Amino acid sequence: MSEVRPGRKRATLRDVAQAAGVSLKTASNVINGSGRMTDETRAKVEQVIKDLDYRVNVAARNLNRDHTGFITLAVPSLTPPYLAELANRIIDAARRRDYSVYVTTYAEGSAKGARDLLRKFNSTVSDGMILSMSEVETISPDDLKVAFPLVIVGARTTWDIADHVTPDDVGAAATAAGYLYDHGSRHLAVVGARGTYDESALLKVVEGNAQLRLRGIIEETHRRGLSIDPRLIGVTDQDWTIGAGARVTQHLIDSGVPFDGVVALNDQLAIGALTALRTSGYEVPGQVQVIGFDNNEEAPYLQIPLTSMDSRLDWTAPTAVDRILGRIHGRVSKPELLTCESRVVARASTR
Repeated sequence: MSEVRPGRKRATLRDVAQAAGVSLKTASNVINGSGRMTDETRAKVEQVIKDLDYRVNVAARNLNRDHTGFITLAVPSLTPPYLAELANRIIDAARRRDYSVYVTTYAEGSAKGARDLLRKFNSTVSDGMILSMSEVETISPDDLKVAFPLVIVGARTTWDIADHVTPDDVGAAATAAGYLYDHGSRHLAVVGARGTYDESALLKVVEGNAQLRLRGIIEETHRRGLSIDPRLIGVTDQDWTIGAGARVTQHLIDSGVPFDGVVALNDQLAIGALTALRTSGYEVPGQVQVIGFDNNEEAPYLQIPLTSMDSRLDWTAPTAVDRILGRIHGRVSKPELLTCESRVVARASTR
């Protein structure tokens, strides 16, 4: 039995075939787990592969299959915990399906934004793109009419042109508001709104995390015969950081308008809200309940563990990967909206 010595030339498929006394086709079939042959022949080739320490040339194999074995994930940033976790989960989901992932970020709302990525996509290095589309990107239907496999994740519309994988933000927000109402709140404040509060317009929105979540809160409030006080809508525009959550919540406290529940539109905002409430002497959850979105890693470990709506990244990531691979391999042709429900992860910031 031969041994592999340091500095030895890397074995080729031809070396395997010659050592095993079989054709190149038979050696290839053993490596790919295909073809007909006796168990004895297959075992002999497998032993030679082991003895020669043969390694498949993945790049060459993918070239022969007309695929690169890579997909691209494009996100506006890796700083927000949600997007960092999305990237990690997509990489893991792709790896389990024998694919690798190129991760790239783009400058939101600029000439080098998502539109530029879509125009310059290189199909010689990647088989398709999963795009997390920023809410400040100016994207038109024509931008999504691309010649390569494309899946959009997140709260932007795709006009039924591209596959769209996203949790139901309206339903999740309605569930969050309903949870606070069911546990005793009657006057909700919202932290994280973008722009002027226009209730009638918000009830018609079809895209945008903040807008869809506000719509869900409004709809659930109306279903219960209650109303939202516009003075309790905390506007942070595009800033969904802990600092923004603390500043806006403090402003709501200083306004003197009473509230007994806070729906923060992500967990970073909720952490800021908790800080402002405790600094101002409010008891959480006794006087004010707080719920966030995304169920970030920090949520269970805060001084007051945060109740949050599950991000459902456990569903989004593998679903997006399965969808893009379905397009790459020709199993999927018609664009679809794929969505799922969220759930409350209850902790000590609510009753």
